[in-house]
Parts: sequence; C-alpha cells; structure tokens
Amino acid sequence: MKRILLIILTLCLLAGWGISSASAQKRRIQNKPFIDERQFHYGFFLGIHDQGLKLENNGFQHPETGEQWMAENDSQNFGFSVGILGEWKLSKNLGLRVTPAMHFGSKHLKFRNLADGQTQSQDMKSCYIGVPVALKVAAPRFNNYRPYVVAGVQPIFDLTSKKHGLLRTKPFDTMIEVGLGCDFYLPFFKLIPELKFSFGLANVLDTHRNDLTDASQFIFTQSVSAARNNMVSLTFYFE
Repeated sequence: MKRILLIILTLCLLAGWGISSASAQKRRIQNKPFIDERQFHYGFFLGIHDQGLKLENNGFQHPETGEQWMAENDSQNFGFSVGILGEWKLSKNLGLRVTPAMHFGSKHLKFRNLADGQTQSQDMKSCYIGVPVALKVAAPRFNNYRPYVVAGVQPIFDLTSKKHGLLRTKPFDTMIEVGLGCDFYLPFFKLIPELKFSFGLANVLDTHRNDLTDASQFIFTQSVSAARNNMVSLTFYFE
C-alpha cells in the first residue's frame, strides 16, 4: 500500500509540474474549442502493456524426492490492448470514465530446483476482458493540451486461464489502477496518451489442479503460496 501511495503522490506532482509549465507559455489558437463542453465523451483506444505475476515462494521441499522449486516472472512480457472509451462529465475538471477493453499478452515464468539446479519454464498466455471504472481529474486546459491524473478499479476475466500448465491462475481478479496522461487537441480529433499502473488485489493462484494427469507436477503449485497480477500500460485514446 505504501508503494501505491508513493506512485499516486508522484503522479500528482508530475501533473502539477505540467500545469505550472503551461501557465508560463503564451496563448495560442485552440483546436476543437468546445469538445470538452459535451456531457458525454466517447472514443476508442489502442495500447501496449507489460503483464507481470508477482509470485511468493514458500520453500516447500518434497519429503520423498527432496525437490525444492523456486518460481519467478523472469522477463518483460509485452502485449497489446484494444477497447472503447466512454466518459461522463461530472464537473469542469472531473469525469467518470468506463473503458471496456481486451488485453492480449503472456507472462513468462521460470522454475529452478534448488536441489540439483534443474530448470523449467512456462509461457502463461492470457486474454483478459476488463471493464475499468475510474475518476479523471484534469487541470484547466491551456492552449491545446490538458494534463490529468486518473485512479480507479478494473475487474478482469482471463479467458485462457484453464489452458495454463505448471502453474494455473484463477480467471477472475480485481485490480486497482493509477495513472497520468495528457489531452492533446488536434485539428480533427483529440489524442490522449496515458501511462497507467495496475495492481491485482487477490491471490489468483489456483490450487485445485484436477487437470493434472501426473501427480508429480503438483509440486510447482505446492511451492508457491500466492500469485498476484500486475500490469503497466501505455495507451493512446482517440476522441
């Protein structure tokens, strides 16, 4: 929780710096001057993201074979996201956003047996359906840009979780999200790049592995006590 609060504070400071920098510049002709007057905004978005899975190893050692496996998410896992945007204007600087999306990607896991140094790996592919709901707090518009911060929650459902191998995660999770971005007012549309951090709240490790035909493979699940999703997203909205 301390890390989340630190990220929120950092985002607020960056937004404040953007506002102060904007105030020192000269006024220019505004593109799309009335676009923010609408009560409801809509659009679509494309983006890239880096999925992660935070694993907590418990040091389990098999009483008969002596195997002791450690697991980690050992590499960057870039994927892409697509979705639609709907935003309801609550006040001049506050909006409620709903952004249904699909996230396609994978998480690469590496397992090491401390007893003999043997390693195994797993490419955990995923296809998330998410429905983020967030509050957007924006600075006053200056010329053709407007910085903002955003925070909210995202329920997600993984359509591919039952296809996972050595470790399997539960399909449903809820993530809290914080981010920052900037509205750029172009002549024909509004472009909104946004950087967002997402943190899963639940332990999504699936310990009910009736799908395993080889009982010896259950040791990978026994060696991990918890698994939590996380994601960093760079998204481009078009309104």
